[in-house]
Amino acid sequence: MKVSAYVALLAAAAQTTSAHYIWSSVVVGGSPNSAAVRQPQNNSPVESVSSSGMTCGNGPRAASQTIAVNAGSRVGFRLDNTLYHPGPAAIYLGQVPSGQTAASWNGAGSNWFKIAEFGAQFNPFKFIPDGQSQLEATIPASTPSGEYLIRIEHIGLHVAGSPQFYISCAQIRVQGGGGGNPAKVSIPGYISSNDPGLTLNIHFPIPTSYKVPGPAAWRG
Repeated sequence: MKVSAYVALLAAAAQTTSAHYIWSSVVVGGSPNSAAVRQPQNNSPVESVSSSGMTCGNGPRAASQTIAVNAGSRVGFRLDNTLYHPGPAAIYLGQVPSGQTAASWNGAGSNWFKIAEFGAQFNPFKFIPDGQSQLEATIPASTPSGEYLIRIEHIGLHVAGSPQFYISCAQIRVQGGGGGNPAKVSIPGYISSNDPGLTLNIHFPIPTSYKVPGPAAWRG
């Protein structure tokens, strides 16, 4: 059987351990901002779905800013390089509990909801985020005004059965929002280690369907 160029690329990626990365900037109105991002201590991935690092990455540093974002506008994250490992991605909002701020909240509790996901395409099979350096989502127009953490995760699936999570959070203040009330989850706790989207072997047989782990994206 002839092996496709994409499968060959995946096999090469499976043997590479140094191609790690950090979502180092949040992008609002086309402008990157690193001061609002809780920068992880290093570019190593989170490898356990029960780790506290699933919330905002491994040992995130404090951010010095909380930036304003209009409901209904586009917000994204930019990498310090490009996505090398194949896999899906998602963007979540975490609603800051009453009495806290985006700067003080540690992300604990059932306050998170997904607003975008980037899965796979087929014929030929590849993940939508592959090779990208920036991913964006729309803040749903009915998102309630207030302070939030916005969180991105990219899941490297290059080693079968050993997913790698590349995660960052940024501090934002949603303005001009509405009265939406999306179902919320806890992070960690929103996915299990036996989720089919984490355990499949993407090298062979080539997948013909794929579901991004976690809840469905809320569009508002």
